[in-house]
Amino acid sequence: MYVERASRLPGAVVWSRTVEDPAAGPVQPVLPDGCMDLLWNEGRLLVAGPDTRAYVPEGAPSRWAGIRFFPGTAPTFLGVPAHELRDRRVDLADLWPAAGVRHLTARIDAAPDPVTALEETALERAADAPPPDPLLRHLVAALDTGRPVAATADELGLGARQLHRRSLAAFGYGPKTLARVLRLQRALVLARDGVPFAETAARSGYADQAHLARDVKELAGMPLGELLGRAG
Repeated sequence: MYVERASRLPGAVVWSRTVEDPAAGPVQPVLPDGCMDLLWNEGRLLVAGPDTRAYVPEGAPSRWAGIRFFPGTAPTFLGVPAHELRDRRVDLADLWPAAGVRHLTARIDAAPDPVTALEETALERAADAPPPDPLLRHLVAALDTGRPVAATADELGLGARQLHRRSLAAFGYGPKTLARVLRLQRALVLARDGVPFAETAARSGYADQAHLARDVKELAGMPLGELLGRAG
């Protein structure tokens, strides 16, 4: 069962997932969304970097808790450029001092609610971290409405190279990939609401339904119809 709610940490949500029955059905892949997650998994703290392709969880059924950071906000919290974590799941102890991570892990393990304990940890860390680049939050908002990358860069007063460099550090990839990922997420919202695929493609910013189908297959690793079936 998956549950999420808005976090007390601005620009984040907290979530939990408990998998009890491995025979309940196919595993739902984690799709690219521009976000990064701080994860707790029964005695481990990990970081999920920004994905450019679907990630299929492996291993035995277990309990998870996580904080999902709004695109571009996790690197300052973690102290690591996003491109170093692209398409990776790494132990937090590889990024922060191991002794401190062991202490945090023990505290979360012992808490009645790992989700709340993980959120408290994030709030404490965020209080001492520099703020995210505010310009890139505007970039996300603009691209998520379907604005072209070049026009958005001009509006923000950024050259192409500068925008690409700052995007790599904040999102893990360039602005064109970010725009593509955000477009995929817009399409999935519509398709899951029952909007016909052709209309979903048009409203999301794809050239046509075939373009939508190709992009979903490449980013999600399966056709849109199969992906929606798994979500059920």
